[in-house]
Amino acid sequence: MATVQEKLFTCTGADKNVLPRNKITIVGVGQVGMACATSVLQKELTDELALVDILEDKLKGEMMDLQHGSLFLKTPKIVASKDYSVTANSRLVVITGGVRQQEGESRLNLVQRNVEVFKFIVPQVVKYSPDCIILVVSNPVDIMTYVTWKLSGLPRSRVIGSGTNLDSARFRYLIAEKLGIHTSSCHAYVLGEHGDSSVPVWSGVNVAGVSLKSFNPDIGTDKDPENWKAVHKQVVDSAYEVIKCKGYTNWAIGMSVADLAESITKNLGRVHPVSTMVKGFYGIDNEVFLSLPCVLGSNGLIDVVNQKLQDAEAAQLKSSADTLWNIQKDLQNL
Repeated sequence: MATVQEKLFTCTGADKNVLPRNKITIVGVGQVGMACATSVLQKELTDELALVDILEDKLKGEMMDLQHGSLFLKTPKIVASKDYSVTANSRLVVITGGVRQQEGESRLNLVQRNVEVFKFIVPQVVKYSPDCIILVVSNPVDIMTYVTWKLSGLPRSRVIGSGTNLDSARFRYLIAEKLGIHTSSCHAYVLGEHGDSSVPVWSGVNVAGVSLKSFNPDIGTDKDPENWKAVHKQVVDSAYEVIKCKGYTNWAIGMSVADLAESITKNLGRVHPVSTMVKGFYGIDNEVFLSLPCVLGSNGLIDVVNQKLQDAEAAQLKSSADTLWNIQKDLQNL
C-alpha cells in the first residue's frame, strides 16, 4: 500500500541527496557559538548548518530549538552531533570552542590547555572538510588562529581569526555616537591584537573621506584637547564591562562572525580587519597572527591592504606582535 508521501509526490527520478553548496559548521554551542549560529541563519547564508559539541544534551536541545523555527528560516537543514562526520563537506567552519581561564591561571597555561582541545578539534574538521575555510573565534583568538594554522596544514589564506572585526565595530560605534551620526558612516580600524594591546588607527578615521585628524592633528594622543583617546580605552574595556554586567559577550561577536561569513560565502571581496599571518609586515619578524585590513572572498583571505601607518602606530603594532610572540614561543606539542 502506497504511503502518504508516495501519493503526494510524483517521482521525477532526480536525486534528492545532493551535497550542500554553502554548508557552515559551528564548533561549540555555548553563548558565542549559538549567537554565531542564529546570526548566520538570519542572514540566510547557508543551505545546511551543522553544530558540534561534546555536551550531547545541550547540543540536541539547541538543534531542536532551531529546527522548530524552520518555518521562519531559509536554511533547509540543521544538524548536530558530537561526531565530526556531521560536519562533512563544510565550506566554512567556525570554531568557538575551548576552555575558560581559571582563577589565578596564567595566560600561557590557558593557551596551552586550549592547544590540547584544538589538537582534537582541528584534525577532525580538516578530515571531513579538507577544502574548508576555518574561522577561529576562540580566545585568545590571535594565538589560537596560529595554533589552528599549524595543526590544520591548510594554507594561511584559509585560516582566519575573527580578530579585531568586532573591536573595529565598537570603535566605529563609539566615534559615531560622539559625532552624532550612524555607525556605517564612520570609517575607522582597530588593528593588531584582539585585546589590550590593540592599535587604533587614528590617522585613518574619516567621515565621507574627511579625516578627523585634519581638524585635530593631535587626535588620539595624550595632547588631544578633546580626549578622543578615551574612545579606544572604551573599546578595550567594553568586553570586560559587558561580562561584568551579564557574565559573557555573545550578540555582537555573533553578528561580527556572520558579517565575515557573508563576505566569504557570497564572495563579496569586502575589507575586514581579521587575524592573519603578519610576518614581514611593519618590521614584524616572527610568525604571529594579528589583524590587518584583509580582503575576504570565496577562497578565504584574498589580499591584505597595505595600509600606511604612522610611525607610532606601526611601533604599537610591532609591540603587539612581540606581546603575542612571548606567549606563543613557549607553546608545546604543535
